[in-house]
Amino acid sequence: MARTDPMGVGLKVLNRIAQSTVIDRLGLRDAAEKAVYHGAKNGFRAAGAAQRRFAKVGGPGQGARPSTHATGVFDLNPTEDQQMMVEVIEEFAREVLRPGAESAEAANDTPKEVLSQTAEFGLSLINIPEELGGLSPDRSAVTGVLVAEALAGGDMGQAVACLAPSAVATAISLWGTEGQQQTYLPAFGGDDVPAAALAVAEPRMLFDPLALQTRATRANGGYVLTGLKSGVVRGGEAELLVVAADVDGRGPSMVLVEPAAEGVSIADDPGMGLRAAGLSRLKLEHVQITEDAILGTPDDYREMIRLSRLAWAGLALGTAKTTLEYVKEYVPTREAFGEPIAHRQAVAFTVADMAIELEGMRLTTLRAASRVDQGLDARREIALARKLTAEYGMKIGTDGVQMLGGHGFVKEHPVERWYRDLRAIGVMEGAVLV
Repeated sequence: MARTDPMGVGLKVLNRIAQSTVIDRLGLRDAAEKAVYHGAKNGFRAAGAAQRRFAKVGGPGQGARPSTHATGVFDLNPTEDQQMMVEVIEEFAREVLRPGAESAEAANDTPKEVLSQTAEFGLSLINIPEELGGLSPDRSAVTGVLVAEALAGGDMGQAVACLAPSAVATAISLWGTEGQQQTYLPAFGGDDVPAAALAVAEPRMLFDPLALQTRATRANGGYVLTGLKSGVVRGGEAELLVVAADVDGRGPSMVLVEPAAEGVSIADDPGMGLRAAGLSRLKLEHVQITEDAILGTPDDYREMIRLSRLAWAGLALGTAKTTLEYVKEYVPTREAFGEPIAHRQAVAFTVADMAIELEGMRLTTLRAASRVDQGLDARREIALARKLTAEYGMKIGTDGVQMLGGHGFVKEHPVERWYRDLRAIGVMEGAVLV
């Protein structure tokens, strides 16, 4: 699906894992017992009290851009690199994320050991150019979708937390100036990847990412940023934010904000699902930013929204697939009126519909990602992927709960959590990016 350098991104990821000391500290097979969680705190509080500071580097010119390799072919067979990477991440999701999902949700947080290990996988480096410390000269939206799908197969909430820094690194890699890239990207290639978040959504009805109430108003040779954001991943720990704002003279744009700046405050904002992502509200009160904090153009902002929606579609695929697999194993074992419920035609047809809907979601999403990789206009395909994954993902979640009957409603089985997570696909904006 995408060309890679001779060594191969998949091999590089495996090499990083092999050299990782986190594996020894965490223990893949025993992750649930070794997780350390932190409880939620209520109320807005100052952000960035003990944050790292990024030393600004000059360079207003366009930075390096990850390239794409257009083959002109829509091929559903992953490359060897992609297959290697997906297999590693699927094992990680199965052995680490899924066993710890219940505890992570209860704590409204993802274990720091888990986040450290995904950082050592190089998730935040996939779309960073090699010259800036990344893994490959080529960018691949298909790879991003496959990675999101594999992680969400373990737990969508933790997957979002793990992918959040990658969203910021990808945005800077795709649209940053030379100075922005040299200032921020090296940190994502180091041993201590910064907690970072792509903040787009606002807490209001019928939110439109192209009609933002968060505004950056010209003042004193720069801008004053004011607004309120919701759905900010790990906001209380964030060290770098890419914030969507209506910028004077430009319209909807991306703005780089360091939470240590005066006027930035955070409040916990747990929702119906995705609790392990540590969702927060971000309040911006007259935050002073400079001209070089503006990231990309208004057209780049629109592209970011589309690529974010494509990433959410990938997450929906992973959770929907896990729901289907769980139901397929459950219905032959559950008996009613002296026989397994799988023998009932209505049950069999419902499970078959879930499989058909999942296949349609996956084909549409991969086709959209393939067009992105080929440099083709993918607006229509991404819109279709968003529509199908939001609608059918929610339906698969609902059917999953229904197939378990009373068991689907209680926390003894994970389908109720998957149902709640799948509800997020149609309403979340930003946070993740491919």
